[in-house]
Amino acid sequence: MLTATKSNQQTYAEIVSRIIKSQEEIIGPLAVQQAQKVSGLRVSWQSKKIEVQGNAPQVIDELVKQYETLFGSIAVETCRDVTKQLVSKLSEEERPKSLI
Repeated sequence: MLTATKSNQQTYAEIVSRIIKSQEEIIGPLAVQQAQKVSGLRVSWQSKKIEVQGNAPQVIDELVKQYETLFGSIAVETCRDVTKQLVSKLSEEERPKSLI
């Protein structure tokens, strides 16, 4: 299991935040509701608190999959676009597969 450093945990939380925000711009509050269904992800959107627990890349992959199920590949492309700068800071093994 991949153990994230504190710096990477902040990066993962920012990745999640950008993904939710981008989806929220398209589908509104449903974006937050979908994120709250993902195991290993704690989202308190009003207070802007995000906690990624466990294998962060896998949790983020599940979040992207949640949106893909609803909106198809366009949701995945949107997620990739808004997170590419942050993902590039992570090593190859730390990157969520859905965002590569």
